[in-house]
Amino acid sequence: MKKSMMLILTLIMVLMVAGCGTNNKKADDTANDAAANSGEPVVLKVATLIPPMTDILDIVKPLLKEDGIELEVVVLADNVQPNEALANKEVDANFFQHVPYMEQFNASKESKLVPVQPVYDAIYGGYSKRYKDIAELPEGATLVMANDPSNIGRSLQMFADAGLIELTEGVGIQATQADIDSNPKNYKFEEVDLLMLARMLDDGDLVAMTPAYASPLGLTPKKDALITEREDSEFTITVVAREDNKDSAAIQKLAERISGPEVKKFLEDNYAEIALPAFK
Repeated sequence: MKKSMMLILTLIMVLMVAGCGTNNKKADDTANDAAANSGEPVVLKVATLIPPMTDILDIVKPLLKEDGIELEVVVLADNVQPNEALANKEVDANFFQHVPYMEQFNASKESKLVPVQPVYDAIYGGYSKRYKDIAELPEGATLVMANDPSNIGRSLQMFADAGLIELTEGVGIQATQADIDSNPKNYKFEEVDLLMLARMLDDGDLVAMTPAYASPLGLTPKKDALITEREDSEFTITVVAREDNKDSAAIQKLAERISGPEVKKFLEDNYAEIALPAFK
């Protein structure tokens, strides 16, 4: 009799626990359904630096709001923070860089950032306050470039294409100063932080930089650059996300909106001489 009572009590407890588990699952499902159908906008944080990136995100912001996405633009102070913030999941995407720079960050940090949407090709050029023609550069002139590996290679390739130096054959955008095979005019090379490039116009003889840094100084590649890189550049400014969120609805909607007609028109109307849309 006692054994029978114990079995009955045990069975009752099992059924109660199972019932609680079912009720908890139902509660969780109800909460999830409520969240999904609440109509609350999805917050999408995108890190960036300077115009025209910030201008483009301002155009995209109200468009995304129509899609139920609240775009939060996070403007950071240097060209390292946006990738660190993205890798650390402090933001959902960033918009400031080209793919070679992203790949260099991935290699150095073992992170998994991925390109999502190419947006525009920024015409890279070499600028000078002292000289009007590249032929005027004197013996021992100082050539300035950004100090990250991707932009060092980009700059050296541009200098080589202009005939200022010769690089080891086949090295391309992976070039470093060690790959300079010929420097007939004994040029000096100075590597500085990307955000210091504009200030270096007063000190250097030729400064390699993108329109994002030349434009605030009133300089455009077509009008003011002594040299520019080839049109088949690999350095399209691109929206970047993480491997774990690149396929999310919000990221894909950002990619759609940032490659839409509104952004294309903005670039064509305001940046035709310095930035070409990288989408149709």
